Amino acid sequence: MKDEIAYKLLKLIEAEPHLSQRDIAQKMGVSLGKTNYCLKALVDKGFIKFQDFYKNKKKSAYIYFLTPRE
Repeated sequence: MKDEIAYKLLKLIEAEPHLSQRDIAQKMGVSLGKTNYCLKALVDKGFIKFQDFYKNKKKSAYIYFLTPRE
């Protein structure tokens, strides 16, 4: 993943953490698959974490959080 894409993605999540992956993909101008790949990479690196809303009827709903700098 390129640093530029990671930076844009982090800034977007910071501004609008409730966006769906589809919304993120549209705002960034990339495919849904690339968005999913980049989000997973940022989670694996510890830059973000996500929480699913399992009680929500819309099972695909997630919220993304930036992790604090240590």
